[in-house]
This record gives sequence, structure tokens and C-alpha cells, in this order.
Amino acid sequence: AKATLTGLVAILLWSANVGLIKHVSEGFGAVAGAALIYTCSALVLLFTAGFPKLKSFSRSYLMIGPALFVSYEVCLSLSLGYSQNAQQAIEVGMVNYLWPAMTVVLGIIVNRQRVHWIMVPGIVVSLAGILLVLSGDKPPSWQQITENIGVNPLSYGLAFAGAIIWAVYCVVTQKLAGGNNGITFFFILTAATLWLKYLFTADVGVSFSVPSTVSLVLAALAMGLGYGAWNIGILHGNASLLATVSYFIPVLSSLLASVMLHSALTLSFWQGTAMVCLGSLLCWLATRTAVKKRSATARQPQ
Repeated sequence: AKATLTGLVAILLWSANVGLIKHVSEGFGAVAGAALIYTCSALVLLFTAGFPKLKSFSRSYLMIGPALFVSYEVCLSLSLGYSQNAQQAIEVGMVNYLWPAMTVVLGIIVNRQRVHWIMVPGIVVSLAGILLVLSGDKPPSWQQITENIGVNPLSYGLAFAGAIIWAVYCVVTQKLAGGNNGITFFFILTAATLWLKYLFTADVGVSFSVPSTVSLVLAALAMGLGYGAWNIGILHGNASLLATVSYFIPVLSSLLASVMLHSALTLSFWQGTAMVCLGSLLCWLATRTAVKKRSATARQPQ
């Protein structure tokens, strides 16, 4: 029960990321803010999870895993950092939450699983939810969605690319990681990549203030401790319950972000968010149903 509760705490911590990352980027700038978050998170992970034994990692995982992880985290943090206002940051965060449905679809393709019919409405509902979110406060139409994205295509593009990259990472990790957890090493690489980018950008120097520093500490703790708590929950708690609850992160994330960023969200946004959650959940149920069917077939007497 304690392990499951720890896993639920991880979900709560991750749900605060959108609002916290946006707060930090407002205080330090998009690139410097992201670099500071991952530097501090890496320190948190060094003390809580320790540094992994890289010798136990397969060569293929050491080459592919870090590249995908760093790419995703850079896309996520900068998509939020480059957002122009609170509403846009929350919308960008929602686009990133397409990854659960994408992960399921990609897993089916890679593992050549049979597709259950629930998968189709799951994907359709998820995509429809994102389109509803991207329509802003106006009636959904293709023209309205393209206009909304056109205001800041970089942020929306990075969020969408991040969703695809994380889906690939999840599938690759399952196949190549061999049970190894390289999260601390990956965070250090992410921080180094962002600092390297900072050196070649025109961002002003980093200046600390009390509000931005508090946001930085909270963001680092939420991200660093979130990964550690999730590992405990998945390894020793009710993994099925945690997986189910995790599909409702978009709702909790949007709620926390709207409070932290003082942004009122429209009814259509909440409807779209609910559709993204429902679609992801249907995709997950489709894989569960397919696995149960295969198990039942395997147990049948020949």
C-alpha cells in the first residue's frame, strides 16, 4: 500500500511540471530555465537513485536510449519555455499528452500484436480531444486550429515531436533496457545539452530572484523525486492501478497549471482534455484485452 501511494505521489508531482516549468522559464528564460531544472533534478537523482552502472547496459541501449530521452526532455521543456502565455503553455502541455496513445500504437506495430477494435475509437477520441483543445475558446474548425498553431508553431511543433519521441523511447526501453535504469545519467546528459544550447543562444545572463528560485527548487524536486517515486510504485506497488491513474495526468496537470499560472480554462478545453484521457485509456484497455485473449488461447488444451 505504501509503494502504491508513493507511485500516486509521483503522478501528482509530474502533474505539476507544466506550471512549474513555465514559471521557471519566465524567471530565467526558456533555455537557461530548462538547463537549471535538469541540473538540479540530476543532483536530486544522484542523492536518491545514485549513478547507474553503465557497464551493465547494452551498447545499443546506451546509444539509442539517451539520445531519445534527451531529445524528448529538450522538446518538452523548450515547448513550454517558448510558449507566449499561460493558456498556450497549458495547450502545449496537452499536445505532449498524445504520447500514451502513440506508445500503444507503436508497441502494437513493433511487437506485431493483434489490434483489438477498441483501439480505433481510442485513437480517434484522443486526436479529436487534442483538436478541440487547439481550437482555443472558439468553435472547433480546421481554420481555427491552424490559426491557433500558427501563432507559435515552434512550441506546438516541439510538443508534438516530443510526444512521438517519448512513444518511441517507451517501446525501445522495454526492448533494450534489460531492466536497467539510467535515469540519473540521462538527466545529466539533458542538462549538459541544454547548457550547450544556452551558450549558443542570445539569452541574457541568469539572474536569481526569490520567486524564480522557489519555482526552480520545486520544479527540480517534482521532476527528480517524481521519477524515483514512480520506480518504487511500479516495482513494489499495484502497477495496474498506477498505470490506469496515470492516464488521468492531463486533467490533473491542466488543473494545477491553471491554478499556478492564473489562467481560466474554457469548457471546450476541459472537454478536449477529458477526450484525450478517455482515448488513451481505451488504447490501454485494447492492449490489455489483446494480452488476455492471447493468454487464454495459449492455455487452451491442444
